[in-house]
Amino acid sequence: MRCSTAYAPAFPGATCPNALGPGTRWPAAFGAGHWRGPGKSYVKPCRSPITRGCWWTRLPSRPIKQRLAKKSSAPVECLGRSRGGLSTKLHAVVEALGNCLHLNLTPGQTADCGLLPDLLATLPQAPGAVVADKAYDTAKSLETIAGLGAEAVIPPKASRLDQRPYDENLYADRSKVERFFGRLKEARALARRYDTTAGSFLAVAHLVAALDWLR
Repeated sequence: MRCSTAYAPAFPGATCPNALGPGTRWPAAFGAGHWRGPGKSYVKPCRSPITRGCWWTRLPSRPIKQRLAKKSSAPVECLGRSRGGLSTKLHAVVEALGNCLHLNLTPGQTADCGLLPDLLATLPQAPGAVVADKAYDTAKSLETIAGLGAEAVIPPKASRLDQRPYDENLYADRSKVERFFGRLKEARALARRYDTTAGSFLAVAHLVAALDWLR
């Protein structure tokens, strides 16, 4: 706890700021002045050769609220700034029936494609096909899927020079993950993120996903 020190005249007409002297501590000044009791001020005669004879008083110390260290930060709690303000992205991997297999959190401004290798690494076995939207149409994502021996069912971006073909009928199954997120958003605490920490928010997401399995 830090304390602040204020000086004030002991009586009208006392104007000397050098009464205590630089670096004078409380115990050293008790004997030289007039102590008025705990929590009160004391008066000490001035020894300055310029203003000898005046008196000066030191007011009781006043505690200053010390700023506590931050327990966490926005990136740690998966809070990122996007167009809508502070937001969090919830990434999900679902099976062919639309049941959740894995959930992960990232800040709102994080690109979706960068998390694909980590999401596929959590699967117990390599999938036969990976269905995703255009956000995952990157060279690294396609290379990761090819390394697993799976089919990449991802529509190419309009900016691609090589418009590679993809299975449009199988791509229609991507609606299952969209419907899964729609069911999760029925829980208001999850849709609006009432939880402050990322761990609590992810725990709520896992709980709602488990309840979705029981439907």
